Amino acid sequence: MSLFNGMNISASALTAQRLRMDVVSSNIANAQSTRATVNEAGEYEPYRRKMVNVRPQQGGFDSFLQKAAGNSNKGGGVEVSAIVEDEQPFKLQYNPSHPDANEDGYVAMPNVDPLQEMVDMMSATRSYEANITSLNATKSMMMKALEIGK
Repeated sequence: MSLFNGMNISASALTAQRLRMDVVSSNIANAQSTRATVNEAGEYEPYRRKMVNVRPQQGGFDSFLQKAAGNSNKGGGVEVSAIVEDEQPFKLQYNPSHPDANEDGYVAMPNVDPLQEMVDMMSATRSYEANITSLNATKSMMMKALEIGK
């Protein structure tokens, strides 16, 4: 096990949580975007909410080598496996004067719920803070270990 293994694990989590916060910010910014993409029929579609999928980090060559040598590496970081679109239907809002209104006067609005986005943002922020605390504790232990030689 590497001296910096704990720091590497925290760093991977910090990167993943920062990406989660960026995606949530994008969702909030596009909560009213009715012309985000063009579908196969050539018509505009509203913005679709995006979500980040996180999974345990897949081992590289080093992890396989350590396992073959009999060294057990109990844990690793995380990585973003995908950014996926939420497939929930768009919200219909009655506004006949809107340029994107259909013949019945309804506008398809993005499937972004600002309340859900704020909950996701708070979750990502708390996870980020927890990983900063873990990183600082690891750094503190390393500094104490260096003081042993004095």
